[in-house]
Amino acid sequence: MNSQDFSSGSPFQRPLSGGQAPDLGPEFAAALERMPSHVRAAAIRTMTTGRGAALRRARTARAEQASAISRRTMLRGTAAAGLVVAGGGLLTACGDDSGGGGGSDVVFSNWPLYIDVDEKDENKHPTLDAFTKATGLSVKYTEDINDNNEFFAKIQPQLAKGQDTKRDLIVLTDWLAAKMIRLAYVQKLDPTNLPDAQKNLDKRFMGNTWDPTRSYAYPWTQLATLIAYNAKATNGYEPKSVEDLLTAPQLKGKVALLTEMRDTVGMVMLSMGKKTESFNDDDYKAAIDKIQKAVDNQQIRRFTGNDYAQELQSGDIAACLAWSGDLIQIRKDSPDVKFVIPDHGYATGTDEMLVPIKAQHKANAEKLINFYYQPAIAAQLTASINYISPVSGVRDELLKLDPTMADNQLVLPSAETTAKAHAFRSLTEEEESRYEAMFSKLTGA
Repeated sequence: MNSQDFSSGSPFQRPLSGGQAPDLGPEFAAALERMPSHVRAAAIRTMTTGRGAALRRARTARAEQASAISRRTMLRGTAAAGLVVAGGGLLTACGDDSGGGGGSDVVFSNWPLYIDVDEKDENKHPTLDAFTKATGLSVKYTEDINDNNEFFAKIQPQLAKGQDTKRDLIVLTDWLAAKMIRLAYVQKLDPTNLPDAQKNLDKRFMGNTWDPTRSYAYPWTQLATLIAYNAKATNGYEPKSVEDLLTAPQLKGKVALLTEMRDTVGMVMLSMGKKTESFNDDDYKAAIDKIQKAVDNQQIRRFTGNDYAQELQSGDIAACLAWSGDLIQIRKDSPDVKFVIPDHGYATGTDEMLVPIKAQHKANAEKLINFYYQPAIAAQLTASINYISPVSGVRDELLKLDPTMADNQLVLPSAETTAKAHAFRSLTEEEESRYEAMFSKLTGA
């Protein structure tokens, strides 16, 4: 079983016994040994049931299929894409996953299936080709980030020693970006290389608690956590809030929550009238207790990563928390699947571009960041990956490529929708440890 299952009175199911990690190869095992216990639990949870696990399954599927698949025919992180090699080692888009640029002018590490792909050749990325044509700079693009905790554990020993990670640009989720900045593991950006980024960064993303002047990081995309449901499986019942997910008798035993702590706990806190930007220990514990009650009442079927998609489509999961980027393709394949932007608000975050310390091609990396802040380039990326763009002016360019996106709240949210978005505040190391431990205990990781 790939996710924690609580449904139909079944006993609590743990994907791992004794807290042991899945067999992901010697590199990941070594990385786990260097992690604090709470981070280790989070990494195992994610690589077993969350974002990382979905990507591992995706890679296995594409290896078995051994055929090219258009990005538009698959979900980011679901079982239709990716590559895996024996023993759990991950293959990357270009070369191995150790970074290293060779003769390249920029070494760019990103998540799998998180960039535009040529319809005829999945190894080509039109926006990167356009960057090379415009600047003369070659890019080594590597899909070697499968989990935030795993990747951090892999590069942290080098960063702690002030060494080059052999990467010039990396994409990490905002909470880890904040940690990297706090630890002085990334370089301050030169604004003279970022004129388009400074001009076109949407005002919603201009300030945050961990990089208020955008001196160290620029968003790649925005992530949103919403409510999804299969109208056929719910017999027409529409869950309008997270409270409905946790308590509605129509959904008992057929609800899925996410294994990502900030998304699940954040959504529950919002449903309780708390602000994820400014909550305290009592608020967090109250949310954990509320989820625990739903687990005890057998309301929750399981905690899951991207692998909710298939069961949501089949109706085995009637309703769940879901990521906006997944829902576009799910809804194309399954018209019965609907989504709700709850009145109490929704959890949101960003994946951020950063330049590690000692990067060999800092100026070139900044030029690549800047390139993706041209609206036409941002639109091409958004049309392919279906996540919200942080670039002002992307709407008009995107509608030139795909007019059907005009009313799509998952990609082009209105001002009313955007006003409901709430980010999860930065945590101290001590808070991170306690909160992850509480959530891991709840989900059984």
